[in-house]
Amino acid sequence: MHRRKLAAALAAVTATALIAPPAQAAATQEIQWRQCFGTVPPGFPPGSERLECGSFTAPMDWNNPNNGKTITIAVSRLRPKNGTAKSTVFTNPGGPGGPGRTMPLIYLDRPKLSENAEIIGIDVRGTGASSNVTCGNVNPVGVTDPRDRSKANLDLLYGAVELQAEFCQTKSGELGRYVTTDQTVKDLDLLRQVLGKKKVSWLGYSGGSWMGAYYATYFPKTLDRIVLDSNAEFTGPWQGVFDDWGMGFERRFRVDFLPWVAKYDNVFHLGKTAEEVRQAYERTRAKLAEQPVTRPEGVYYPVTLDLLLRGSIYDKYNFAGAAQTLAELAGAVPAQLTAQASYPDAQAGTAYSIVCNDMPFRGDRRYLERDAARDGAKWPLVGYYQIMAPCAFWDRPNVQLKRPTGIGVATTLMVQSVRDPATPLEGAQKAHRNFNNSVLLTVEDEGDHGIYGFGNECVNDIVERYLVDGVAPTKDLTCPGVPLPVPGETAKNSLTRTRELATQLGW
Repeated sequence: MHRRKLAAALAAVTATALIAPPAQAAATQEIQWRQCFGTVPPGFPPGSERLECGSFTAPMDWNNPNNGKTITIAVSRLRPKNGTAKSTVFTNPGGPGGPGRTMPLIYLDRPKLSENAEIIGIDVRGTGASSNVTCGNVNPVGVTDPRDRSKANLDLLYGAVELQAEFCQTKSGELGRYVTTDQTVKDLDLLRQVLGKKKVSWLGYSGGSWMGAYYATYFPKTLDRIVLDSNAEFTGPWQGVFDDWGMGFERRFRVDFLPWVAKYDNVFHLGKTAEEVRQAYERTRAKLAEQPVTRPEGVYYPVTLDLLLRGSIYDKYNFAGAAQTLAELAGAVPAQLTAQASYPDAQAGTAYSIVCNDMPFRGDRRYLERDAARDGAKWPLVGYYQIMAPCAFWDRPNVQLKRPTGIGVATTLMVQSVRDPATPLEGAQKAHRNFNNSVLLTVEDEGDHGIYGFGNECVNDIVERYLVDGVAPTKDLTCPGVPLPVPGETAKNSLTRTRELATQLGW
């Protein structure tokens, strides 16, 4: 099953897991742990039955915790099958806003971690089985092609974006104003206290690197070992993080994906050079603008094709599926039945709440128009798309974040591939320079988003030497990347299953 499809299924399954009765929002409350699954769903790895689910309550507003308004935070834990856990590791899949309660299952294939640590999965406030926010399923990234820069289309596009911002805030109600990094890290430290732990460790990917850096900033004495994988530029504003998307995805597209498809022209028949494949994509995109194509998984417009390619180049083992669909839409190969899932709206609502509430947005509609035209001309695959556009129309609450510096924080191990599309290397390097006591592990000739636990044994060894054994690196390091697969090749060491179990890393 496709990684994202199973991730969505996991989120749906665990959303129905047993939740403890509401408890007092205090460190003295107890989580009533119960098995997450009455019956483990087909395809889940051995050991999934050990995952336990529960919940605790937290103040809706940590700046006014005694007003009686509380929310529910849903969590999970995976304890060693044999023996006693030597540490507790909080995990986060990114997004921001990704539900994380199934995340501990990823590490069943990493026994050095899962048999030595209690691994905690968390649906942060706003998403998953925790108290939810929503945008009312309003999403302007649909059939409106951002490459069309006519006034009529721009009015349609940015009118929809403004409507989306209004829906997100109206439909989410009061809670939406308190879905922020500032509030979430306080939930996390309450969880640490509820679990009775003096210290915990942190393992976060993508947006989870941002959350981990802020958790360490707010509570530097309670984090033991910190691993940040596929790093957002967490020492700067969210706007800068997403401004780099066009560059990051275009680089991955041109350096890795297009040459790989051309190498296997005997399979995909889209061209024998990267440029020929790119032209096939542009021709197909233009045809879809004239006549959308209906397939079993939905209707394909130009935007649908862009988003398919964007989502697929996070992970090299998704290249073949994306190339196959492109080839079918181009008429180069016969069509096959496929399926594709969508993101849960609570995740989108949480993501927009965090990025739009956390920090002021610089610019208005005129800025957005100029920014998209400039970036789209340079990086056409993703450059026209503006993830943070609703923030230009957001009624932002007065949130004052402490900025991460790393001062007083434990050694922070940052893992980063050189062609990561969603969190580019340049941003990770800047965060590394600005975050005291951080060590950067650069993965060369690699572009996957999310590295630890996904088949790179050099990275796995270094991370676990720190996260499990407590041996912190003393200087920056490098590891080689995992070579691109041939079409149809599955990953070694159960990596395919592990990838499928992963919650979406990145937006």
